[in-house]
Amino acid sequence: MRARFSPVVGHQRNWGFPVKETVDVETSVFSYLTARPSNDLRAMANQNTTVEWWETRRPNYSIFASDLVISEASRSHPAAAQRRLAAIADHPLLQVSEKVRALAQALIESHALPEKAEADAYHVAIAAVNGVAYLLTWNCTPIANAHARPKIETTRGALGYEPPVICTPLELMEP
Repeated sequence: MRARFSPVVGHQRNWGFPVKETVDVETSVFSYLTARPSNDLRAMANQNTTVEWWETRRPNYSIFASDLVISEASRSHPAAAQRRLAAIADHPLLQVSEKVRALAQALIESHALPEKAEADAYHVAIAAVNGVAYLLTWNCTPIANAHARPKIETTRGALGYEPPVICTPLELMEP
């Protein structure tokens, strides 16, 4: 059985060792990480950045996924789904709780995210409710963009949740 955690922050003991910051990795990152090489320049750049982040920066963080990521990663071509699920397999899963459901619904009702982006609202809510420092995504239309972030942060803050930093692997590269 896979490990499930809720909440993450505030319940870790470091026993004198530094605690790594936490990252909830959204499905699009696993998709780029495991995809066959693309001929599309933007996709190729995202794939290269994702692989570089995964190989060089990931060890600096505690990585999490969620049941929603498992569900999304399981879709489409079976071989591609198998590669994504293999990349996810070693990482603990964050829980979807009633608090997650309530925050996801609030994000939609407040128009921070459109109704058609319900899954994205859940990704944001899972990260926020579980106290994760970063939500890593390539989903730049509804959640990882300059117009959506302030609306998302306002809604989360109104419900008492600290916002994770929503960012792409490129943005989470350290200088």
